[in-house]
Amino acid sequence: MERSPADAFAEHCVELLGALGAARAKRMFGGHGLYLDGLMVGLIAAEQLYLKTDAETRPRFEAAGGRPFVYVRRDGKLERHATMSYWTPPPEAIEAPEEMRPWARLALEAALRAQA
Repeated sequence: MERSPADAFAEHCVELLGALGAARAKRMFGGHGLYLDGLMVGLIAAEQLYLKTDAETRPRFEAAGGRPFVYVRRDGKLERHATMSYWTPPPEAIEAPEEMRPWARLALEAALRAQA
């Protein structure tokens, strides 16, 4: 069975994150959740990777030109844009594990702080 482009991209992201621990992707909401050692550190939506941030790490992602994950939330007849604490890493980070490592580490640290 041939894998979809979305599944292939998720596998690529798992490889990128794997240098920091046991990485896996799980299908969710039409995309994928990305986990490191059981903690959700990222998500993939529309074949775009977003990594977990918090008040401490978000400025680094902003400075690197990252964008937040924003989705449309429907509440009855109202539509609102909701921004989550997941941001895109720099494009070069998608190219190689060594480029992704510092961004994945920031995401893991944010996930650990959120869990505490």
